[in-house]
Amino acid sequence: MLNSTPPGQLADLFASMVDLSLAEKLEILETVDLKQRLAKVVALLNRQIQVLKISQKLQSTVENKLGKKQREFLLREQLEAIKKELGETDEEGGDEEVGDLSRRIAEAKLPEEAQRVAHRELKRLKRMNPSMAEHQVIRTYLECITELPWSQSTPDNLDVIRARGILDNDHYGLDRVKTRIVEYLAVRKLKNDLRGPIMCFVGPPGVGKTSLGKSIANALGRKFYRISLGGVRDEAEIRGHRRTYIGALPGLIIQGLRRCGVNNPVFLLDEIDKLGHDFRGDPAAALLEVLDPEQNSTFADHYLNLPFDLSKVLFIATANELDTIPAPLLDRMELINIPGYTFEEKLHIARRYLLPKQISEHGLRAEDVAVPDDVIMKIATGYTREAGVRNLEREIASVCRSLAVEYSHAKERGREALFDGKLSVDKLASILGADRYDDEVSERTSVPGVVTGLAWTATGSGGLLFIEASQTPGKGTLSLTGKLGDVIKESAQIGITWVRANATRLGLETGIHKNIFEDMDVHIHFPAGAIPKDGPSAGVTIVTALVSLLTATPVRDHTAMTGEITLRGQVLPVGGIKEKVLAAHRGGVNRVILPFRNQKDLSEIPDNVKTDMEFVFAKTVWDVLRAAFPLNTRYLQIGNSPLATAARL
Repeated sequence: MLNSTPPGQLADLFASMVDLSLAEKLEILETVDLKQRLAKVVALLNRQIQVLKISQKLQSTVENKLGKKQREFLLREQLEAIKKELGETDEEGGDEEVGDLSRRIAEAKLPEEAQRVAHRELKRLKRMNPSMAEHQVIRTYLECITELPWSQSTPDNLDVIRARGILDNDHYGLDRVKTRIVEYLAVRKLKNDLRGPIMCFVGPPGVGKTSLGKSIANALGRKFYRISLGGVRDEAEIRGHRRTYIGALPGLIIQGLRRCGVNNPVFLLDEIDKLGHDFRGDPAAALLEVLDPEQNSTFADHYLNLPFDLSKVLFIATANELDTIPAPLLDRMELINIPGYTFEEKLHIARRYLLPKQISEHGLRAEDVAVPDDVIMKIATGYTREAGVRNLEREIASVCRSLAVEYSHAKERGREALFDGKLSVDKLASILGADRYDDEVSERTSVPGVVTGLAWTATGSGGLLFIEASQTPGKGTLSLTGKLGDVIKESAQIGITWVRANATRLGLETGIHKNIFEDMDVHIHFPAGAIPKDGPSAGVTIVTALVSLLTATPVRDHTAMTGEITLRGQVLPVGGIKEKVLAAHRGGVNRVILPFRNQKDLSEIPDNVKTDMEFVFAKTVWDVLRAAFPLNTRYLQIGNSPLATAARL
């Protein structure tokens, strides 16, 4: 058809099909010459082709950028259309989920700020497509808010007599802790808005710090939750992670409250002295707000980003030592020392708790097993040497296993009536073997130059510290061995100086200007060389060892001592008296020499220990020497301070 169309009409046809302005159309109509007219139309057609190419290129670029989102949108729309045709729409489920969250927010009785934040996030959730990643984050956040116990609490049982009975039934001794809980209940009766105390139980392993927290929760009628802080290095473990991070969670405190379901549980912060810190922050610093009664009412977790009241929570921390706890954190807690147990206390604990527990766990009956008190005492003295009762329980478990084997053999042979469950000392030796601990005190101190000292270990318990002194021909060199710290080395130097200054009064030399150490070398050794030792409390022990060595006189048997000395011979007070005395009692010591100013610490010693032991209180080194060498009359005439003695209190 185009071949038969005249050129003029063909030009008019193409001009009508192209997007032209009115002026351009009039210009083509006014052009009479056919060649000029066709030339103008061809130029306009070329221009239109270029415009179309540019438009197509722009459209292709935009489609490449938006193609992915458009495809996802189209696929979702198609999926929704398919589900509608099949009658499987999610609208009712989505509405039901939002409605459930709205109902839970209303029932949670949130504070004003928390309620405002919850409603804001709920509105965002309604407008958000369920397939978006943030939809799940907001829903998890709202679920966390609604599950927290903002206003839920358990009523406290304020019956003081009942609480004391529960504590006495669960634990033997520990009167100071029990008295503190009873005081809290008594004040709580008078003042309903009393904040929970923040206590820290400090003591060696195995004395019952963790189990005591459970008993306190039981006595108060509260829920109990334990948080192990040993090895925690990240601050976010306490404060939580911010929601901007993938997999963010609340901190241990908020997680514990969420699991308890109440806002006044008993929280046990176990092993608070073993917190770590690295580049991720210091969790001990994060605990400053948690354990501060003036701040924890508005504790802000990073995940919640809302204030939560922790003032109703009863926090109890446990620790073996205080040196690793930062001073600001230590200042926020009420310290309650739980020292080791005496042998008599271990006997009662084994009789009331450990033995029945192990008999039951090993499938035996209480009426089939008879363990006399002398056998239990033999286990405690001959096979364990600890402040707590964990090893004692292990040894009792070994005895129960042996009895269970005998009972099983008798039952298999049909001779159950012949089973003898009574345990004797001889039978105990056949089960546990020979005694693991002997009377090391009497063996060591019968030699001149060996003295028994008292030390306080890093685990919070006391221990015996033997100091040995020896002399060899030489030039007055002093050697100190036993992995010693700077303070204990200085105590040895002070001891040497005091002995040299008082050599004449001690009867060690006759000439005024003669140096008693100029022809000999002195070596002072502290056994157990792999264990670090430091502190000033070995001063009197070092002096006594030197005097015993130089005078060739052994120290009185079963005598131990502790105290710091000065160059003038004064005996200064030291710490850890209760732990040291209990360690001496466990080790078979019956006479302890203490600084005079530590006499007040005897009030913390159990009465049965004070009955079994003799205490000598010394103001000067001469008082120590008179007590350590009672047969040396020279020391009785030297020194002005009267020897203060509490003989078998």
